[in-house]
Amino acid sequence: MPTISSTMYVIAVKDLKRTAEFYKRAMGFTVREIGDDGWRMFVKDQCRIMAGHCPDAVPAGELGDHSYFAYLNVEEIDAYFAQVAQTIEQNGGKILKPPRDEPWGMREFALQTIDGHRIMLGHDLKGNSGNST
Repeated sequence: MPTISSTMYVIAVKDLKRTAEFYKRAMGFTVREIGDDGWRMFVKDQCRIMAGHCPDAVPAGELGDHSYFAYLNVEEIDAYFAQVAQTIEQNGGKILKPPRDEPWGMREFALQTIDGHRIMLGHDLKGNSGNST
């Protein structure tokens, strides 16, 4: 079978400018224009998130469990948590789960963005890349 070489997430947001500032200030992403005023690309290392301006969309915070849209693998999870924890609440987001070691071999924390989207971030304690054959 062909290989999936990378992933990109697509989210709907009510206020694109506000969301872009959140990803930049609270999470350390670079915000890129992509040639359409209704879209922005948020980039950090190998992670890409496309955000589309959708003022009539159901707010992510009202989607319950479906508001989780990503699981990001982070090499230095505690250092990234320390960075995010200092800025997330003052930028409108919140930490939902502080870092902890889980029985499935991951150290994880969870956050909620300014739009109500939830992201789980994890580090493999066993050193596996998460790839399976």
